[in-house]
Amino acid sequence: MEPQEALRQHFGHDSFRGRQEAIVRRTMAGGHSLVIMPTGGGKSLCYQIPALLYESSGTTGDTKVPLTLILSPLIALMKDQVDSLRSRQIDAAFINSSLSREDREQRYKKLAAGRYRLLYVTPERFRKPEFLDAISKRSVRLLAVDEAHCISEWGHDFRPDYTRLREFRSLIGDPTTLALTATATVEVQADIIRQLGLPADTVTFHEGIDRPNLHLAVQEVWGDQEKLEQIVAIRNRHAGSTGSGIVYFTLIRTLERFSDLLRLQRIPHVCYHGDLDRQQRRRIQNEFMDGHCPLVLATNAFGMGIDKEDIRFVIHAEIPGSMESWYQEIGRAGRDGRPSDCVLLYEEADLATRMEFIRWSNPDAGFYERVYDLLAHEREQLRSFGYEWLREKLHAKQKHDHRLESSLAMLERYGAIEGTWEPMNLEVTGPMPPELLDAERLATKLRRDQMKLLSLVQFVRHEGDRRDFLHQYFGVPGNAAALP
Repeated sequence: MEPQEALRQHFGHDSFRGRQEAIVRRTMAGGHSLVIMPTGGGKSLCYQIPALLYESSGTTGDTKVPLTLILSPLIALMKDQVDSLRSRQIDAAFINSSLSREDREQRYKKLAAGRYRLLYVTPERFRKPEFLDAISKRSVRLLAVDEAHCISEWGHDFRPDYTRLREFRSLIGDPTTLALTATATVEVQADIIRQLGLPADTVTFHEGIDRPNLHLAVQEVWGDQEKLEQIVAIRNRHAGSTGSGIVYFTLIRTLERFSDLLRLQRIPHVCYHGDLDRQQRRRIQNEFMDGHCPLVLATNAFGMGIDKEDIRFVIHAEIPGSMESWYQEIGRAGRDGRPSDCVLLYEEADLATRMEFIRWSNPDAGFYERVYDLLAHEREQLRSFGYEWLREKLHAKQKHDHRLESSLAMLERYGAIEGTWEPMNLEVTGPMPPELLDAERLATKLRRDQMKLLSLVQFVRHEGDRRDFLHQYFGVPGNAAALP
């Protein structure tokens, strides 16, 4: 079967977009590639089509279908992807921590027995002996690394387990590898290829970052009243549309303040942030996806599971932390190809808040050490008094200091702790990561994050074409194709 026939038969499309077909054909020929493609540009088809075309060689009597293994950090998106594939009668599955132990064990058995053409897992799954045993019984023809920027410490969403992908590739026989991301600077692109251990002839397919239907704008404002006026004006401009809008905030307390102001103007909306319980967050997200709430005020916790075509505007009411974060979040707008507004409301006073966030997300070595020691030696108190007791031990009454959250997240990503934060049931499962005790390394990362914020401020103040600034920042080649 030819790629175009598979595209038509399984996905109902008559033709590929951009360079999808070239990527598919190179992958089928065994060539490694790095794919940089805008959000909504069709990255998943680049590995889904080859997965459907692979057939068992039959040379060793093994009739198991070749497996395409997709590594992704986004548990929220795995179920959506798998549900979509299954609705097309494609044998796909995911294995992650959202499953019960019984369900995981069932899927391990099916995996080992030869089920599944596509399997979605997080890189952390390679820590599990049961997974390694099951995957060893399969021929992995293609390894797709989604959100590949996570492999690089120079990226905006670094995950330590991604740095072990060269080792993981070796464990599964060094299959053809496809690394995919929407955003990567030139430095990050080189780091992805190096850390994956890919050869010098690895091809980079850069589709550019232009989404011509997105209208990018920066509006300088002073104070809440001007921000509110801008939000209301943009919302009203799209009031006749059936689509939706997102307004992003940095701080929950600011989000709630603007929610009160919008209620006074009788503008219906919902709020989404990390202080809501899981059921509330799921309900709000489902209502948004179903079109029942056309306006949501949110922190950046909202969006990872969002693949809604008709988002007509994305507003940043406070400056985000980096060009990468901003670009990723505006990428949720206009996926149906229709015009959409992406507006950054810039108030210089917000920079102080963002600088605090950078400091909070970069604890020093001493703070990491105190957190680890408390988790290792104060288990009874932790079980009795919980998360708030731990917070008070570390930074007393400073409610808005988020260094504890950052420390727990990094300790968890390095495999030093496992369990739940609330209720507090964390267990030390490994030694203190030396990377988190390296003061020079931590200071370098802090400076790097500060420089990313500086680049965003330079973007705001850029007097020329802001798209040119974006192209230069992300290292877009001059002949990169713009997606329609």
